[in-house]
Amino acid sequence: MIDYAKVLNPVARDMKPSGIRKFFEIAATRKDCISLGVGEPDFITPHAFSQAGIDSILQGKTQYTANAGLMELRKAISKYLDGFIGVHYDPASEIIITVGASEALDAAFRAVCAPGDEVLIPEPCFVCYAPLVSLTGATPVSVKCFIEDEFKLNVAEIEKAITPRTKAILVAFPNNPTGAVMEKSDLEALVPVIEKHNLMVFSDEIYGELVYNGVKFCSIASIGNMRERTIVISGFSKAFAMTGWRLGYICAPKPVIDVVYKIHQYGIMCAPTAAQYAALAALETSFADGFAEVAAMREKYDERRKYLVGRLNAMGLDCFEPRGAFYAFPCVKSTGMDGEEFAYALLEAKNVAVVPGGAFGDSGKDFIRISYAYSVEAIKRALDKIEEFLAELKK
Repeated sequence: MIDYAKVLNPVARDMKPSGIRKFFEIAATRKDCISLGVGEPDFITPHAFSQAGIDSILQGKTQYTANAGLMELRKAISKYLDGFIGVHYDPASEIIITVGASEALDAAFRAVCAPGDEVLIPEPCFVCYAPLVSLTGATPVSVKCFIEDEFKLNVAEIEKAITPRTKAILVAFPNNPTGAVMEKSDLEALVPVIEKHNLMVFSDEIYGELVYNGVKFCSIASIGNMRERTIVISGFSKAFAMTGWRLGYICAPKPVIDVVYKIHQYGIMCAPTAAQYAALAALETSFADGFAEVAAMREKYDERRKYLVGRLNAMGLDCFEPRGAFYAFPCVKSTGMDGEEFAYALLEAKNVAVVPGGAFGDSGKDFIRISYAYSVEAIKRALDKIEEFLAELKK
């Protein structure tokens, strides 16, 4: 008889499952549940993008591509980043196409982190960062972001968290779950401490296209000499409504990419061929029409964002105004419950699913995450029920 507790990797064995997935496995068992929890666009992939993927299959383009991905796609990504963030990456030696931004993050962490290292991670944050760092043998160290700072990274908090073992810092803005954005001046304030302590930077820019209120996205790689120490991670899931295609990319100086390449080569081989052709069409179509599809989706998200935040504040749930991504992060402390208690009580009483803020770190425990990647009608129905729930709590 095998004692699996002894043969399994203890880091993976003892890792907590995703707090998001755990909650929605429960919600999925409930009939007619209204969910505002899923973090993916409700729009279908634009036809031209999908058709390019379909055509590639029908034309017999079903073999492996180069390990780093189609050269045409890498060239298109390079052109896109030239214009979007103002940083040039050589398509031949500084870009790899990955299976979603998630694989890019995993490969980046494994390329840089080693046992004994520490990586600073802003919190609240997406659920995968700390576990992926832990799997490298390094230690994730939380840097709390506070609502008083608009959930932005605070230099003083970073300095407090740094030790002689600190190797890198993650910068993930626009942020999931808060919707916070760090603009150029905010990022410039981080540069001296990053350079002082010789840190590498993992810049997760997956929501970069989704900013509102006249905000201009800025990549930390574009500031001063930060390109040399920054690994840019992004993909097509959010802005291009291509979550299920699983197509991302990683950009970095050649010495970093050379290591990432080996990890990707041995673990993945290459990203799905049809998805690469669809992504190529997404960029080529967008170059031609001025990113009209992306702009149209962003406009819809903005309408929903304003409606959602306005309703939440009006019903007494204090909600920071998100300026990016497609999430709101209201505080539920006024109800006498923390985020987990609130989410379970709401699900039980009104069959509405939101995500407990504690899933994104301890600093999120008094909050819930609500996604506005849903129709206004669905958001309205859910908010009506949340308002009923709050009224009943006061009785």
